[in-house]
Amino acid sequence: MSATLTDAERQTLLHLAREAIESAVRGKKLPPLDSQPLTPALKENGASFVTLTIHGDLRGCIGALEAYQPLAEDVREHAVAAALQDPRFPPVEERELGKINIEISRLTPPQPLDYTSSSDLPGKLRPHVDGIILKHGHRRATFLPQVWEKIPDPADFLNQLCYKMGAHVSLWRDTKLQVSVYQVEEFGESD
Repeated sequence: MSATLTDAERQTLLHLAREAIESAVRGKKLPPLDSQPLTPALKENGASFVTLTIHGDLRGCIGALEAYQPLAEDVREHAVAAALQDPRFPPVEERELGKINIEISRLTPPQPLDYTSSSDLPGKLRPHVDGIILKHGHRRATFLPQVWEKIPDPADFLNQLCYKMGAHVSLWRDTKLQVSVYQVEEFGESD
């Protein structure tokens, strides 16, 4: 990931996300991305999550953990997915568009976290800094660093992440999981 995005680059991404959501919710085809005016940072491959809230309550959140396409396109794709495809929520309706607040998290590449035992793991986590990925077999789940605000205790954080993964909440205590960490550059419309 290159240096921190400029305010102008952040505003461009927020604009692209808003435009993509409004087009998708209204059933319009999203026009191809015009990469000509984009900066090199927005054209380089990047991984992002797009989080939608209404009055502070989650309304959708979808993203990618690893970069596979230009950041600007990644944001557009995940903005539409957060609005229409998050399985936890019904699709966003047109009447909600004016209430939606968009937040974008640009991710660093995930790095494996080495630990020796389950009792060792919570102490290796950095609350409010690291996003965490747990993997066990074909199951995988992540929480962005922002989730620490709602789940500040590392053991409870791991419990809830196991639950999100579709496993028993104590799986991390009973089984050595693959654990990776990443950081985010977070910004939103309310900033």
